[in-house]
Amino acid sequence: MAREDIDPRILALCDKVTAKRARALIDYLIEHGECSTEDLNDLGYDHPPRVAGDVKEAGIPITMKRDRVSAKTGRKIGVYRFGNPSDIKAGRIDGRKAFSKAFKQRLVDHYGSREAFTQEVLAPRYLQIDHRVPYQVAGDAAFDESNPDAYMLIDASSQRAKSWSCENCRNAQQDHREEVCRVCFWAFPEEYTHVALEEVRRLDLEWRGDDVAVFDRLRKQAAREGLTVQALAKRLLDR
Repeated sequence: MAREDIDPRILALCDKVTAKRARALIDYLIEHGECSTEDLNDLGYDHPPRVAGDVKEAGIPITMKRDRVSAKTGRKIGVYRFGNPSDIKAGRIDGRKAFSKAFKQRLVDHYGSREAFTQEVLAPRYLQIDHRVPYQVAGDAAFDESNPDAYMLIDASSQRAKSWSCENCRNAQQDHREEVCRVCFWAFPEEYTHVALEEVRRLDLEWRGDDVAVFDRLRKQAAREGLTVQALAKRLLDR
């Protein structure tokens, strides 16, 4: 695909992006017209949804379809392409803003430096700010730093899991209904009715420090009984 074949409204947004990760996908799309998840892996990015999310957060419409068969695995893989310029949303031309250190400290004070999904207390350096409702659904225009409840603190593992789930959720990618996100586990794990549109309930637990011994005992018991740790925990909780 030649640069002149790309809608000038999309190119105008692309030219504003300087972030390295988003720039990698944008440049590949401008040159080739499409970019698979494997192409991004080859470029050194092992979490393609996060890369695509960076581009979307800059206001650039991106679509993803699983319509290519991998030469490596023989399985269908996702392919990213520029979307319809009519899907450009107002107020996102400059992309996602960086949060100040002062705002992060406000959230740490507000939430007690707890990871939103596990409720584990972590050092602030391990926590990152995330919108409760995905940025691609509501955008920064829906939030301001006077409302800390619109944000959550999560660790890198949770961020990857949330990003992957939202990348594969119809509401986050197509419908963009904020009220649906607001009752999703990934937005409000404190009280939710679905997990990415599926009727699921989750309990995320971590054992740290001295508590690791408790988990090790559960794992050994589960192995003796031919169960997963999760299945054993459910049985114990059902008593």
